[in-house]
Amino acid sequence: MSVEPLRLMHVHAHPDDESSKGAATTAKYVAEGVDVTVVTCTGGERGDVLNPKIDPATIDDIQAVRRAEMEAAREILGVHQDWLGFVDSGWPEGDPKPPLPEGCFALVPVEEAAEPLVRLIRSVRPHVMTTYDERGGYPHPDHIACHNVSMEAYRAAADPERYPDAGEPWQVAKLYFHHTFNRPRAVAIGEAMEAAGLVSPYAERLAQWKPDPAWDARITTRVPCGEYFEVRDRALLAHATQIDPDGFWFAVPMEIQQATWPHEDFELVESHVPTELPETDLFAGLRDAPWPA
Repeated sequence: MSVEPLRLMHVHAHPDDESSKGAATTAKYVAEGVDVTVVTCTGGERGDVLNPKIDPATIDDIQAVRRAEMEAAREILGVHQDWLGFVDSGWPEGDPKPPLPEGCFALVPVEEAAEPLVRLIRSVRPHVMTTYDERGGYPHPDHIACHNVSMEAYRAAADPERYPDAGEPWQVAKLYFHHTFNRPRAVAIGEAMEAAGLVSPYAERLAQWKPDPAWDARITTRVPCGEYFEVRDRALLAHATQIDPDGFWFAVPMEIQQATWPHEDFELVESHVPTELPETDLFAGLRDAPWPA
């Protein structure tokens, strides 16, 4: 028995993460009628202006700009979006690295930071939830905090004894980690670029990226979504302060991307419904089995 509508929740650290990680998968499911909610933990207030075509001096209120960018990306992807309301921790630079700013997301105790996410999970009642792995995807303090808070909220949302004032308990059926930027993908696309006589944008990184077969083997689920890469790119470009339209993100021709790696990659962490690995669908096991609506 199918559950209608299916509901998916992505938990991300900053505005723009929802467009750079799993956005084609999001667009695919939205097109299929899935109800998708993006949760953004921080406002991205301390994010640098990474687009060289924009002069940071022309921006008076970066938080307002990033909220407007998020609104534009949300419309392109067709999702609901909620802010948890925490303050960006920034990327600490230096050796040794300086302490994180007082009051930032990464310094908020996990149980305190999880409460608004528990409330959202119990309100939205997603069947599937995605977040970052324990490394954060990359070691930004907010990404690691996002992982920790997501794991706490995922477990607590189903427990009637935890956060009793945050709504009726809800058990998310399946939990996934993003593995968008994995080495096998970079190798495959890099080889395809070279075969086409083009320069791979991954060459420098791959030269320093040590193979880790055990880590790569954690990928369980590859969602075919190449036809939605164009939607992903439009959502990325909506984050104009963060994305250079002539930069790294768009260095690989679309036809090479779609021919070489036409899917996005995830790790199934926990499932409360039967499923067989590998998967091609985050909702495998849910489409033909009853689950609370």
